[in-house]
Amino acid sequence: MEDNLDSVLTAVGPRLRTLRRQRETTLADLSATTGISVSTLSRLESGQRRPTLELLLLLSQAYGVQIDELIGAPPTGDPRVHLRPVTYNGMTMVPLTRRAGGVQAYKLIIPASRQRPPDPKTHEGYEWIYVLNGRLRLLLGDKDLVIAPGEAAEFDTRIPHWFGTADTTPVEVLSLFGRQGERVHLRAKSVHD
Repeated sequence: MEDNLDSVLTAVGPRLRTLRRQRETTLADLSATTGISVSTLSRLESGQRRPTLELLLLLSQAYGVQIDELIGAPPTGDPRVHLRPVTYNGMTMVPLTRRAGGVQAYKLIIPASRQRPPDPKTHEGYEWIYVLNGRLRLLLGDKDLVIAPGEAAEFDTRIPHWFGTADTTPVEVLSLFGRQGERVHLRAKSVHD
């Protein structure tokens, strides 16, 4: 039993390194996302440190994968991707990206019941939002905007901002957020380029 546990734990490091490289993220980016020090992450990947449940939970959350994917549990045969929604301030956030660092994508669902007084906040980053359904009220600095389905907005999150429903219907939004202030870069090439 102990030998089996050792072999499972020994295989975690290379899986972590492979997953991080596949996601094209650095140890520093992963550290910023998880709160785990760069040295601890490095030792985990090299096998110099045994992973604890707490560390595995933080890493599985950062990568958007099940813990069994980190420890190499046999697959269940279910090919579906199981996104893990998170509820925050009455909104449901569904992560659409599965890599740490860089621009993150989310689907936000804001219920009609989120009719609370606006409380604008600021933080580091840059956000791009696209309304899928419903009407979004966006307070941005001294602007009070209503964004309809098919419309988008982008802004520096260091500007005081708040968003919620513009009326009594729920709102569904796609959000791209860059914690370090990355802006969305739109590129289009013709098929003849």
